[in-house]
Amino acid sequence: QVQLVESGGGLVQPGGSLRLSCAASGFTFSENIMIWQREAPGKERELVAFITGTGETTNYRNSVKGRFTISRDNAKNTVYLQMNSLKPEDTAVYYCYAPVSSGGIIGGYWGQGTQVTVSA
Repeated sequence: QVQLVESGGGLVQPGGSLRLSCAASGFTFSENIMIWQREAPGKERELVAFITGTGETTNYRNSVKGRFTISRDNAKNTVYLQMNSLKPEDTAVYYCYAPVSSGGIIGGYWGQGTQVTVSA
């Protein structure tokens, strides 16, 4: 059974930093792309960053480039999102997402989300 558990959210002042973690289980983590998404109030969920299974390739939405860093530790089955220079517009619920293939069918799995609030 696929499980994703996020942690690390909280309240931070503008310019501050947070590191989100997502602990995964129930699939071959090291072979799977991992994705961070976020959903702000009244807005659609959007992709923040992704990282391939080996960690060799990463990509970010333009608004977080240079401020956020996605990484993974395959020995710990965990993906991270280091967020620096946070802005009020980064306020959202952040979700870890994994598209997992089983029997030729890809199913999408999300964690419960972790709230990030950037406010003075």
